[in-house]
This record gives sequence, structure tokens and C-alpha cells, in this order.
Amino acid sequence: MKPKVIARHLVAEVAPGTRIYDYARGLFIQLPTRASLKKALSKGRLILNATTAKSATHVNQGDLIELLEGTEKITPYHLDLPIIYQDQSLAVIHKPAGIPVSGNQFRCIQNALPHVLAKSAFPDALRMPRPVHRLDAATQGLLLVGRSASALVELSQQFEQGQIKKLYAAIVNGKMEGEQVIDKPLDGKVAITGYKTIQVVPSLRNGHLSLLELSPQTGRTHQLRKHLSGIGHPIVGDKRYGIAGSVMLHKGLFLAAVGLSFLHPETGAQMSFNIPIPPKFGKLMERETRRWKAYQNNS
Repeated sequence: MKPKVIARHLVAEVAPGTRIYDYARGLFIQLPTRASLKKALSKGRLILNATTAKSATHVNQGDLIELLEGTEKITPYHLDLPIIYQDQSLAVIHKPAGIPVSGNQFRCIQNALPHVLAKSAFPDALRMPRPVHRLDAATQGLLLVGRSASALVELSQQFEQGQIKKLYAAIVNGKMEGEQVIDKPLDGKVAITGYKTIQVVPSLRNGHLSLLELSPQTGRTHQLRKHLSGIGHPIVGDKRYGIAGSVMLHKGLFLAAVGLSFLHPETGAQMSFNIPIPPKFGKLMERETRRWKAYQNNS
């Protein structure tokens, strides 16, 4: 059986003489690392203008890069994932914190999907359901999954074109008020994040904590974490971008994907999903308020 195309990318701008191995790094969620990209190239899974690409193959503006589905053995990772919605084209699941979406390890969400989602009944069903986008390992919340090849390609293109909207909740160090937009390039690329303050409470350790609603307009790696840290308000629990001495250990990252909207790849209907802000967010805000009040009363 001929392998199915699971992702497509049209090259917009590229420097002359750029190899596909360099250009395609981080291009597809299915190939999150250099090692996975190299392996895909060696197995002939990357197609450039209908021809199998090699590592040294050059790419030019207007080229079409396609990724073929792998033929790896499927060994499901037994992890029960809450299913928010599913049909034969796609599914929306609730990813727990602490587990990567994909990568070179068995314990990841991609390997858990066959455990909770049966193979689609559509003719172009994927061998195993595949995530459409990334969430950091430490981030919990809504994750979109493709169950058919055509759905995966269409949804991936919606992400690439900025048509899929995500909403996050985060608790950050310090006092932030109102609504603002952070427009600061990351790694030389446009990166835009909107935020709206939901609640601010006093904190003995950090002065204040702020609960925010975040609306990323672009999807750069670690965008929300970098943007907030860059303006002096890192997300609570962020060991990588947090401020030394103020990171709350053993409580995880206070960042959750709570909203997701997109166009259904088969019907074109608008699909929207929302989940409550995780309980631990409210508990942290209440605890910090309680401690601050206790300190004031004893002063």
C-alpha cells in the first residue's frame, strides 16, 4: 500500500543553496528533532516536488515538501487520556502535564493515542492517530489530533496559516493589568501574544501573582513562556525561563491550553472547545492571598 501524505508545506522564502535537512528542522510536528528528520530522510519519507528528497537536496521558493506516513511498528503506550470530542476525522483530547506530545521516547502522547482512539473508518485512515500541533511537555490542556490523512494535512495547514485559534490560562509573577499585546520577534521570526488580566492577588514571595488569559497569534517554540519572561513576568513554575529564586518547585508549570477553535476539515463547520481553568490555579491564588493576609494580621 502506498504511504499516505500526512503533511504538506509550500516553501515561501529561502536562502539560495539551502539544504532540505536545514530548512525542514522543526517544520513538521511529526519530526520534532534533528534525529527524527534525519531518519525520515533516510527512509524516503520526505518528498520534494514529487521526488524523494535526500539530506543534501536543495529547496527553492515555490517547492512543495510532503511528508509520508511512517511504517514503524505500533506499540501503544497505555495511558488513559480524556477525550473531549471525536469523529472519524479528528479528536480533541486533554493532554496531562509532564508528558511530551512526541519525540524519541516511548512515553509520549503520540504513542498513547492508539490506546484511546480506534483506527478511523475512513478510507484514508492513518495507521495511528497523530497530533496536529505541539504543547510543551509541562503544559496541560486541549490537543487536536488527526485520525485521517486528509484531515491531518488540512488541519496542519490551518495551523501554519494561523487559522486555528488557541486560548491559554497562565499565572505569572508580578502585577499585570488590563489588556495588551506583546509584539516581539523570537529567533528572528514575528511573534505576537495578546493577554488579558483576569485576577491579581498579593504574594509574599513575588509581590503579586497575576492570572492571565493568553491569545497567541503566532506559534513559535516556547512563545508564551519567552514573551512573558521577556517582559519581567515569567510563568509560575517555569524552571527554564523563570527568575532564579522565585520558581515554585514541585508544583509544575502554571500554563494550560483551555480554548481551541478551528474549521472542521471535512464539513468546514466552525468547531470550538473550552475547558475550565485547572483547579490548581485557583488554589494557588487563594493560598497566596491567605498567606499574605495572615502576614499582615500578624505584623
